[in-house]
Amino acid sequence: MINVEIDSGSGFCFGVVNAIQNAERELNRTNILYCVGDIVHNSLEVERLKALGLHTIGHGELERLKDKTVLLRAHGEPPSTYEMARKNRIKIIDATCPVVLRLQQKIHSCYQESKETNAQLVIYGKKGHAEVNGLVGQTDGTAIVIEKMEDLDRLDYLRDIILFSQTTKSLDGLREIEQMIRGRIAPGVRFNSFDTVCRQVANRLPGIKKFASAHDWVYFVAGKKSSNGKMLFDECLKANPASVSISNAQEITEPLLSHIKNVGVCGATSTPKWLMEEVAVRIKELNGRS
Repeated sequence: MINVEIDSGSGFCFGVVNAIQNAERELNRTNILYCVGDIVHNSLEVERLKALGLHTIGHGELERLKDKTVLLRAHGEPPSTYEMARKNRIKIIDATCPVVLRLQQKIHSCYQESKETNAQLVIYGKKGHAEVNGLVGQTDGTAIVIEKMEDLDRLDYLRDIILFSQTTKSLDGLREIEQMIRGRIAPGVRFNSFDTVCRQVANRLPGIKKFASAHDWVYFVAGKKSSNGKMLFDECLKANPASVSISNAQEITEPLLSHIKNVGVCGATSTPKWLMEEVAVRIKELNGRS
């Protein structure tokens, strides 16, 4: 007999839940709503909301949009988006995650101070990610984004450095970046680092490691665009090499080997519970169990 368990700690984080609830509330009232970028990095959840009337648009389309209602997702937006909305008489439903919003405000405040101190503002994050674009926007595009160790060569170690992190990056990665900067910065030069990693994400790491190691086989469910999903799956794989990343139930096409009795299903902060439930049903169907 095969046993399938869904990780109770996986699923949407607060910011994503809040954005989706805002979208559903507006769609129940008007049947049409625009969102700048995917409301969540999960294509199936985006499709579900599209069927309800949610239209995903880019910044280029936002420029041409007038007198409409637009939702800003949990990732946040740069100041230029708000200015564009004001000019085009667009009603904003702001679903920026509170954690991201506080980080934006902190970076903007430090940017204003840095104009006098000539400090470099550095963001540890994924280049081009929606949240990072919003954070860089708080600095008029001057912040330096560090995605990998080689990017550290772009910094001037004779000038003060202020470091922040994208909220969904790993704490271990942030600590490594901090250590590398401290090892290279010139004597007497100021280095400040702010731990801005979201604890809802960071606290999932030990939980997902424990969950993965407790099963014979693990299916990790996440959208291909999910930065958080990539990070969590890496940890899942370290804890249990018999882990496979999938984006939907249909990607499972073969039954598992007969010696596998205990299967775990987990996912990212952008993975809906209903999708993990579909995966669990698929596993049971293919392995002849109900």
